[in-house]
Amino acid sequence: MSPDNPLLTITTNIPFDAVLPEHIAPAVATLRASAQEALDAIPRAHAEGRLTYDTTIGALDVATAGLDFALGVAAHLESTASTPALRDAYAAVQEEVAVFYSGIALSAPIYEALAAYAATEEGRALTGGRRRLLDKTLLDFVKNGVNLDAAGKKRLAELDVELAQTTLLYSQNTVDATNAFSHVVNTREGLSGVPDGVVAAAAEAAKQRGLEGYLLTLHAPLYVPIMTYADDRALRERLYRANVTRATSAPGDNLELALTILRLREEKAKLLGFPSFAELVLSDRMAKSGEKAQAFVDDLRARIAPAFARENAELDAFVREVVGDAALPLAPWDVAYYAEKLRRKRYEFDDEALRPYFPLDRVSEGLFRIAEELYGVCVVPWTAEEADGAPRPWNSDVLPYVVRDHDGTRLGAFYMDLFPRADKRDGAWMGGMLDRLPGTPHERENVAVIVGNMTPPAPGARTALLTHREVETLFHEFGHLLHHVLSAVRERALAGTRVLSDFVELPSMLTENFAWEKEGLDLFARHVESGAGLPEDMRQRMRAARTFRAANMLLRQLGFSTVDLLLHRTPAVTSKAELLRLARDTFQPFSPAALPDDYAMIASFAHLFGSPYGYAAGYYSYQWAEVLDADAFTPFKDAGVLSREVGSAFRAKVLSRGDEAPPEELYRDFLGRDPTVDALVARMDLGGAAPAGS
Repeated sequence: MSPDNPLLTITTNIPFDAVLPEHIAPAVATLRASAQEALDAIPRAHAEGRLTYDTTIGALDVATAGLDFALGVAAHLESTASTPALRDAYAAVQEEVAVFYSGIALSAPIYEALAAYAATEEGRALTGGRRRLLDKTLLDFVKNGVNLDAAGKKRLAELDVELAQTTLLYSQNTVDATNAFSHVVNTREGLSGVPDGVVAAAAEAAKQRGLEGYLLTLHAPLYVPIMTYADDRALRERLYRANVTRATSAPGDNLELALTILRLREEKAKLLGFPSFAELVLSDRMAKSGEKAQAFVDDLRARIAPAFARENAELDAFVREVVGDAALPLAPWDVAYYAEKLRRKRYEFDDEALRPYFPLDRVSEGLFRIAEELYGVCVVPWTAEEADGAPRPWNSDVLPYVVRDHDGTRLGAFYMDLFPRADKRDGAWMGGMLDRLPGTPHERENVAVIVGNMTPPAPGARTALLTHREVETLFHEFGHLLHHVLSAVRERALAGTRVLSDFVELPSMLTENFAWEKEGLDLFARHVESGAGLPEDMRQRMRAARTFRAANMLLRQLGFSTVDLLLHRTPAVTSKAELLRLARDTFQPFSPAALPDDYAMIASFAHLFGSPYGYAAGYYSYQWAEVLDADAFTPFKDAGVLSREVGSAFRAKVLSRGDEAPPEELYRDFLGRDPTVDALVARMDLGGAAPAGS
């Protein structure tokens, strides 16, 4: 083992730039061995009568810290700076890692030691986070099969290995399929209607590949504007069909993988005594069961159904007025195009016209100022003068920052990687890389990454110009970051964003609100050239347009949730044709246009199939969090939006507390009551009476 393997040492200044594919396997082997030693010490302490918090549940909490860190760094690089060698190296350790982690939850000696400690006087007297950690861990052992016989444990370990390998391949296939598609438009006229900034980006993409004309891809900064603005209907159809049929054929056929993943999940759930994978997943979530999750989705759908129908009738009437009946019924590749024209007519509002008011550097500065106003923290660029030296990012586009508390204490650091690359997965996410555990021997700073795929700077420009949708995305991921970096929880397994998945989106969605309110916009929405603030009439039109086709946007998400719950509550489908039909037919009522026969969104639904658990049986949590967030934002609005008093309460009662108490308890502690859907319905201007049972 090379002593300079950068994955072997936990450090706040993570040397991302030094990690090579050949470091992964040796580091995993070494750290797995040291973690096993720490785990073996737990039953030994039991045998020797040394049952204390630190020798049992406390030891378990930190036993895998080094291995978790190394795997987190490797996984991050595999997602953002991938090469064939790195992919292979990361994939090669999946089996041993899955077997190792499965073995922990299946260890009867560890479980017996924890149970014995729970029965001691000290164990019975635990309170707060320590009490919750012990209780949850004991339940997790049972739920994960510690009481299975030897054959059952062996099969469970095999299932975990297969799930880890198959879901990783699904993610990689999605990336490959996204990158494999490109389409060249030869003339500027072929991009009629498309904003100049997007056209320039397409021209630059072609230039980088040595091509003439304009190169279009399925990456969001190009795909979304084409679907929204391109006058060429055939071009819109081409990109739409390419997008919804990604990864449906060899060599990267995700339909076969999805069938395998569903079968493995179902077998795992039944092996553990649950009737379906949804019941396994949701048994410790706020929803508690698949039935209750589906009831939530159905109730919300019923409440907004009239608005959904009204919005679609309005769009049809507009199309009939400007184009004629021949354009109806609309195809899926027509909806965004005509909806944008209707929005412009109704609100005299063009989202692209806002780009000059959202230069990334000012957006970032304003976002950091909002965090300072609300929570008393200071975000500054991470420079070489910091105590631990210059940051070590994985790409020259990556921007590093340091977070300090109001008293100057350094809470942590994070990196922002916001632009698309061929070696990077699509989408946006926040990843926690390192935990700060106040008051423990393992106290360190929090370190995290924010990853996105937003519009890059135009050639020669000093900064990127974002759409407001991209601004929202940045605010969303920063909300997750605040949840991670402001954690004050001592127990690693309960710290930061390690909360129930149907609660984790609350801080992120709540943070999006500050990108809409005048008090927030005034801090960052300034013209890239003149520095002038966003004109008030434009802000008013932007806010009015916020609820445009809001029912369609929400119902689309409810459609994804319905597909998710159906697939994970019922017996696994057995053929690709059945999977495609089931997913398409289920989603159709949630779509404003008839879906094509080859609609195969399920083959690139990484939220469901990109990891062993991920958002599988939990996609509804996005809508669940929308309800929580709209209600929780009420006291901010009532206090003037950028209220330090309300912000401090949210930090103290939600952001800092991780999962050290049940989420419903944290929510009530902050808001003073249980949530209702009224605030969401009012914010989205959906109207309508609540259905029975809502």
